[in-house]
Amino acid sequence: MTEQDTGVRAGGRDYVLGQAVLLASVAALGGFLFGFDTAVINGAVNAMRDDFGMGSVLTGFVVSSALLGCVLGAYLAGRLAERFGRIRVMVLAASMFSVSAIGSGLSFGAWDMIGWRVIGGLGVGAASVIAPAYIAEISPASIRGRLGSLQQMAIVTGIFVALLSDYFLASVAGGSDAALWGSVAWRWMFIAELVPAVAYGVLALTIPESPRYLVSKGETERAREVLGRVMLRGIPERIKEIQRTVRREARASLSDLRGSTGKVLPIVWIGIGLSVFQQFVGINVIFYYSSTLWQAVGFTEEDALTQTVITSVTNIAVTIVAIALIDRIGRRRLLLIGSAGMLVSLGTMAWIFATAHRVEQDGQLVPVLSDQQGLVALVAANAFVVFFGMSWGPGVWVLLGEMFNNAIRATALGIAAAAQWLANFAISMSFPVMADVGLGFAYGFYTLFALLSFFFVLKWVPETKGKELEDMD
Repeated sequence: MTEQDTGVRAGGRDYVLGQAVLLASVAALGGFLFGFDTAVINGAVNAMRDDFGMGSVLTGFVVSSALLGCVLGAYLAGRLAERFGRIRVMVLAASMFSVSAIGSGLSFGAWDMIGWRVIGGLGVGAASVIAPAYIAEISPASIRGRLGSLQQMAIVTGIFVALLSDYFLASVAGGSDAALWGSVAWRWMFIAELVPAVAYGVLALTIPESPRYLVSKGETERAREVLGRVMLRGIPERIKEIQRTVRREARASLSDLRGSTGKVLPIVWIGIGLSVFQQFVGINVIFYYSSTLWQAVGFTEEDALTQTVITSVTNIAVTIVAIALIDRIGRRRLLLIGSAGMLVSLGTMAWIFATAHRVEQDGQLVPVLSDQQGLVALVAANAFVVFFGMSWGPGVWVLLGEMFNNAIRATALGIAAAAQWLANFAISMSFPVMADVGLGFAYGFYTLFALLSFFFVLKWVPETKGKELEDMD
């Protein structure tokens, strides 16, 4: 009796869990850099704004400029991965993260900071496509949702580490604008990203290439070896299915995203819709601007950074819940629960900020929360993170990695991810301006999209639980 036979009979599994988790975890490190790169500016934004003398509009553009790079990186990543392989694109993304970290930390003004942020965004965009695609391609169907959720776990962990790093550096220096180690604290916040960026590049070289890419290049035996690391049975059948779909992929182009009527396929619009709704509920306002937001309503910088770290820990905890549930109750049900919870929590925040007492500050009327209002707002903000983190956070990335058929997956995933980054840019860029109008108005806008997201899922989003990638319509 072979070791593999023993594994099947003893554990009742048709996969090697440890190997599957290992490969998925290394790929998901791109998500860690994704989270770190996008959130690290949270603790630096106020000090950077003062150092560079920026107004609300330019500050919003500096914060969100990385997202322009994300759009291009996401769009190009699928094409580059098909030509050069998934691993090489991971290494390229790691290089971009490294360059961005050093450049941002040494920037001398708003405009070159924008350039370095865009370079980092190219890496984020590429990682946002490659990680879910690679994980989906090496995962057995029965655990693909849980492994795909590791991407979101890596993202929220990256956010947490970035915010914790910001808090640590600001605490050591005595403020984000205070001197530290020959420079100022906010600059070290960006440079700190160099450590995980290098680790990602090195570790990416230790994992095998995607079996789907290997088959497309005629390296069938190598593909069998890779599948043998994660599957205990059914490898010949899986190889045949990949070969069949790869032959169709070889003829794929942008025109394949259109159906027989010449219109874009409904599944592509669903992917774009999922991406837009994930961002239009305002989740990244919490992670890009939360320290600024809490200071604006009366919290000290230290307390604001502490609340931000607590929120990111909450995000990690509920992502674990999502990993446990997504292959049990399905993707659709999880998204519906999340939409309902976000509707209530965002509505509460909108009401609190809209009814808060306002005082004049720097020529503007800003809300100041009472102790009771502050407590309710903090609970609502964390409830919003809970419902997003257990549903729309991981759920959308899992769906985008698996909902498209093999003939259009790389192209459609790239377009959906690009749409997500465009939506992220729009929300991040608009928040400072919307906040000038009123935080109640801003959160009312996000509440509306939480409501619309519920009906979008109910009517259009398909369930992909338990299906093989080769069986997607």
